Amino acid sequence: MIRIVYFFFLLLLLNSCKVKTQADIILHNGKIYTVDNAFSIVEAVVIKDGLFLDLGSDMEMLSKYEGELIDLQGRSAYPGFIDPHCHFIVYGRSFSQIDLNGCKSMDDLLTRVEKYAKENPKGWLLGRGWDQNLWPDKAFPDNKILNELFPNQPVFLKRIDGHAALANRKALEIAGVDENTIVDGGEVHLINGEMTGLLIDNALYLVDEHVTHSAEDNKKAIIEGQKRMFQYGITSIGDAWVEFEDFNLFRSMHESGDLLLRIYCMLLPKEDNKNYFTSKGIVQTDKLYAGAFKYFIDGALGSRGAALLEDYEDDPGNDGLLMDSVDYFKNEAEWNLKNGFQMNCHAIGDRANRIILQIYSEVLKEGNDDRWRVEHAQIVHPDDLDVFEKYNVIPSIQTTHATSDMYWVNERIGDRVKNAYSYKTLLGKAGIVANGSDFPIEKANPLLGFNAAVTRKDVKGFPENGFRPEERLNREEALKAMTIWSAYAQFEEDKKGSIEKGKFADLVVTDSDIMTCDEMDIYKTKVTLTILAGEKVFIDGQLSL
Repeated sequence: MIRIVYFFFLLLLLNSCKVKTQADIILHNGKIYTVDNAFSIVEAVVIKDGLFLDLGSDMEMLSKYEGELIDLQGRSAYPGFIDPHCHFIVYGRSFSQIDLNGCKSMDDLLTRVEKYAKENPKGWLLGRGWDQNLWPDKAFPDNKILNELFPNQPVFLKRIDGHAALANRKALEIAGVDENTIVDGGEVHLINGEMTGLLIDNALYLVDEHVTHSAEDNKKAIIEGQKRMFQYGITSIGDAWVEFEDFNLFRSMHESGDLLLRIYCMLLPKEDNKNYFTSKGIVQTDKLYAGAFKYFIDGALGSRGAALLEDYEDDPGNDGLLMDSVDYFKNEAEWNLKNGFQMNCHAIGDRANRIILQIYSEVLKEGNDDRWRVEHAQIVHPDDLDVFEKYNVIPSIQTTHATSDMYWVNERIGDRVKNAYSYKTLLGKAGIVANGSDFPIEKANPLLGFNAAVTRKDVKGFPENGFRPEERLNREEALKAMTIWSAYAQFEEDKKGSIEKGKFADLVVTDSDIMTCDEMDIYKTKVTLTILAGEKVFIDGQLSL
């Protein structure tokens, strides 16, 4: 017995004399979900030079390494959250525009516009967020009162989904839009031959192109957006609307150090983007990836622009809009494949999804690693689901769309709702789903998406049994969808998306464990610490370091 005690004493003595390896940060006393292949959980993780150096038990890590100690106090940590589909610069701009989210009526909208106009008497009055489905009559607005209130100041107010907008007469005059304007893939809404100011899908770009934003304005929007990302634990985003000047601004701000957020660019298929990237190829750094092109097949359900196989239940004779011809999308698919680019296509309606999935099946080879994506994949006919599996097509979903639309979607599409927001089904076919928010269309907080994925309920717990509850994801699947699967959808699963040796040290800590807490507490969970590349970019007062 004496020999055994002596032996252990000697081991402790030798260990205390052992020289420890210098690290930058050691997070310990936590419940750290690594999201590796085994979905393992560890107590401690070591960070050095912006990468995860090691991970394991507290005893092991604290005996091997020294550096700044962060006691997680038993809290849970996860890989830095990834939002694979959002509109980042648009989101940043929204904080300097009229917030129309949650407007309860046209009167409410007008009140908000008038209040903003008093403080901004010159220039464009820009806003976003109205949703007529929340109004008592659920009717689209018109511009009559806006014309009276602002005869000389242009007003341009986008619907929450960005697929419709309300413009006053002055804005329409500036854009040269009148009753005779015809737009492919869009509509200038008329009643009795007169414009109402409502513009749908491609028609709204006629006005939008006259609204300019300076590089300085965009830079401010990026800085504002980045601050909020870190507060939500988001360390990487996929911007689904990237002009060439946006790409250059991201790159220059990364180089200057003003922008730390990792950004995956979905490039708009304009000539300047296409010319540059065909000559340069895919651009990839630690913070920036640009090698995907984004296309819009159709519009959105809320503005009845989503392309359906049959007419809308509440608008007979209307089956939605295609944003361009089928031949155009087929030619673009062949161009992307030839040039080695990823093709990501917005498709909401079952007709739009069928069209692009058919094109993918004709252009791609089975078993490819091209990782082409369908953004939203909102209504998919069962006959078209096998394409996801056969051709490695990734459903890029937004689970909060289900819980936002569930109040009115049955009125739009009737029994076809059984084919809508089918995230568990899509996962079964594709093997992964990448879950984002589409902010500012939805709120940016990724835990709202996690909540919607696993409960299929809103934050008030409605409906009691969940909306189409058979399509819930379990919590492990939901976490993977906002970490490693989103990284895979961006060709960066070897660099981020999980806490493993050699990967980017991106990590988020929360005040409750979203993997085990009561489901009604998920959305209440707060981020207390966000680390990006080993740097503490957000520290909440609840976590004392």
